[in-house]
Formats: sequence, structure tokens, C-alpha cells
Amino acid sequence: MDEHRVDIGEAAALFGLSPATLRWWERTGVLPPPPRTGGRRRYGERELRRVGLAYLCCVLGRMPLGSAVSVVAGNDGPDTWRRAVTDQISRLDRELAELRTARTYMTHLLRCEDDDMTDCPYLEWEVRAHTPRGRLPHEDVVAAARAAGTGMSPASRETGRTGHRESCDETGDGAGESDATPPVCRACGWALPTGPRAGRPRVYCSAACRQRAFRTRRAGA
Repeated sequence: MDEHRVDIGEAAALFGLSPATLRWWERTGVLPPPPRTGGRRRYGERELRRVGLAYLCCVLGRMPLGSAVSVVAGNDGPDTWRRAVTDQISRLDRELAELRTARTYMTHLLRCEDDDMTDCPYLEWEVRAHTPRGRLPHEDVVAAARAAGTGMSPASRETGRTGHRESCDETGDGAGESDATPPVCRACGWALPTGPRAGRPRVYCSAACRQRAFRTRRAGA
């Protein structure tokens, strides 16, 4: 046995990953296939460094697998992987802005002096400012709801969906209600993205949650 190489279980354990994750990254092109001995994967220093880079991109950096390929595999040249990293930074900036907005409102909500938030005198203004209700000019909220439902079919009124909302729901971009309970992440309990996705069904909302669940299972074994 080559003392300078390790098997897939040892390579995965080094980064707190499962062997299945390394195989999945290999199938999706994030990791190139490592050398094999007797049909078994063997990881040397360079292969282990590449696994570490994949962890940094996919788990820490939250990069989509398709973007991580150009960074980790390094087959398309520096311009391509630098562009992929720049694009991911832009996505993270948007997510951070959304999180800051959410935190700002939640902090404001906590400071409300009303026991029942529906009695808050500022609620209507906030609803107008931060929800689709603001697109309707009606002062009365009941009249606004009636106007919003104008032109909807009886079935749409029953489910609360318009044609546009149904389209958004199908792509995972909408926030409309559904009769079915949305799937949730097995690790954190947050709702999973529902848009179309190639490969196996999603059970975790992020690579970090997937690895957290694996470490929990391993600790309980």
C-alpha cells in the first residue's frame, strides 16, 4: 500500500465529509477522479488539497456546484474561475442585503409596544411598504383584497393563486400558499427550494446542513 496516499473514507473524514459527498462531487465534475489502486480511489497530497478547495467553495463559500467546477477542477483557466468567484460574491452580497433587511424589520417588530401586533398603528404602512398589498391604492384593506381578486377564476380565488403566482411557485421564486406541506430541510427545518433540479431530490437546504447532519449521524453511531 502506498503510504503517501489514503482511501476515500480517510479523505472524507479529514474534512468532516461523507464518502458519498466526494463521490457526488466527482460525478458532477467538481472533483476530478483520483488515481486508483486495485479499483479503489487513492488520495495523495494534491488530491486532498483539491478536496479542501471544494469544501471551501461548496460548503463555506456556498457556491453552486456548476460554479464550483471551474474553480476546483481548474480546467478552464484563471479568467473563468475568477469570474465564477466574482459572480458568487455578487450573489452573497444580495443575500446579505436581504438578511439585513429582514433583521432590521424583526428588530423593529420586537420593539412594538402593542400586545397584539395587528393593533400597531404603523402596521398598515409597513404592509404597504413591504408586501404586494402596496401595489393597490385602496385605503381599505378589504377593498384592496377584493380588487386583488378581480379577474381571478373561482378555483384561483379558492386557492389564493393567480396565474402569475402559480408560475412563480413552479419555479420556486414565489411565496404563494400551497395546499401541500412544503418539504423542509432535515437538518435545520427551513423550507427547501422547490424549483426544478437535476439529480437526486433535495433533502437539505445547503451543503453545510448536509454535512452537519452527517456529522450528527456519525457521532451517534
